[in-house]
Amino acid sequence: MTHLPSPSELQYFIEVSGTLNVSRAAERIGISQPTLSLAIQRLEANFGAPLLIRTKSGVKLTHAGQKLVTQARALLLDWERIRNDAVRDEAEIRGRYTIGCHPSVAMYSLPHFLKGLLESNPGLEIKLSHDLSRKITEDVISFKVDFGIVVNPWDHPDLIIKPLCKDEVSLWVSKKPSALQDPATGEAVLICDNELLQTQSILKQLSKRGIEFKRTIHSTSLEVITALVAAEAGIGVLPSRVALRVPSLGLKLFSPTAPKFLDRICLVFRADAQKSKASRLLAHAIEEAMKNEYRPTALNINA
Repeated sequence: MTHLPSPSELQYFIEVSGTLNVSRAAERIGISQPTLSLAIQRLEANFGAPLLIRTKSGVKLTHAGQKLVTQARALLLDWERIRNDAVRDEAEIRGRYTIGCHPSVAMYSLPHFLKGLLESNPGLEIKLSHDLSRKITEDVISFKVDFGIVVNPWDHPDLIIKPLCKDEVSLWVSKKPSALQDPATGEAVLICDNELLQTQSILKQLSKRGIEFKRTIHSTSLEVITALVAAEAGIGVLPSRVALRVPSLGLKLFSPTAPKFLDRICLVFRADAQKSKASRLLAHAIEEAMKNEYRPTALNINA
């Protein structure tokens, strides 16, 4: 089985090709002649062809050796460029990173830190991935996403979980509710994303209280639900941060005693995949920006 040559083996061979004398090359490099000879033998074994012809006065390059020495110089230049890039990556935030989050979480979280990150780090490239929080968490675990801003992540041995802020999912209506937003009329409509665990929990709480709705509208977009509630088309199941993101819509809690579900919004990333200084700086920047923006975490949900 062949192995890629090490940078030192290539450097040794380039030195031998320049001096055409193993003893002189070893002296210039600062290693013993046997050590250099063994390195050349390993290189020839991996290359699969003789690279040097031994003569009484020194060595000569074979055709394969002549071809390798040209390519070896290019390979070492590429290696040095890659190494320098890696060192720069360690010193500053640069390169391409994928941040994943639910579209609604993105609406109220990304604007608080993305602009500052991009302005402070010209070498930084960001790709955004949007899906349900549980899918984003799975994508972080499977190396598809570098950082996730997710709701209620589960514990996993490979994940670092950094709490950012809290939220509360409940029932929301417009400030001037219509008959469609009043269960007492018998005409009330519920608007929700029934795929969310938060919604399922609230529906169970409503059922236990004997509260029923004549009709239910299902939507996978929390922004659409918000707009429909503002238009008095029904009662919406919404997180507070989504319901209050646009104050001019005038949404308010259906009731202080309405069913609730407490959410934790967290930053998640793999402990083993984000070890570089740049990754640590990026995680810290996201964490601090979000914590500062939502400190204290209390929301004016009775406005």
